[in-house]
Amino acid sequence: GHGTTFVRNDCKTFEFCRSKCHRNFNRKRNPRKMKWTKAFRKSAGKEMTVDTTFEFEKRRNRPVKYNRETMETTLRAMKKVSEIQTKRQDMFYKMRMRAHKTVQRDVIRAEIKRGIEILAPAAADKEKAIAIATKKITQRQKALESGKMKN
Repeated sequence: GHGTTFVRNDCKTFEFCRSKCHRNFNRKRNPRKMKWTKAFRKSAGKEMTVDTTFEFEKRRNRPVKYNRETMETTLRAMKKVSEIQTKRQDMFYKMRMRAHKTVQRDVIRAEIKRGIEILAPAAADKEKAIAIATKKITQRQKALESGKMKN
C-alpha cells in the first residue's frame, strides 16, 4: 500500500515508505550514514539542498474556492517550476561531475607515469603501424592513378 506510520510515546509521527526504512529505524541506524537514503545524499552534497523551487513543493493547507483561471495559472506555474528545477538539477550534477573529472584525470596521469615502461613499446609499435599504413595507402593511390592513366 502506502507505507507505515509509527507514532512514538511523545506523539511524534514517523512515516516510512517501505519496511526497509522501518527496520532500519527500529535498529536505530543513522539515515545520514546509510548511502541509499535521501538524507545521506543531501548531507554528502550529492543533491541540491537549498533552492527556491523547493518552496513551491510545500503543502498549503488553506482552502481556496475553485476558480478555473487560478487553476489554469497554477498548472502552468507547476509545469514551469518543474522545468526550472530539472534544469537546475542538471547544472548541479554537471558542476559536481566537473570537479570529479579533474580528479579522474590526475589518477589516470599518475597511473600512466607508473606504467610508462609498459606503454612505451606499444606506442613505438603504433608509430611503426601508422608508417606502414600510410605507405600502403600511398601505394594504392599511385596504383589507382596509373590505372586511370592507362584507360
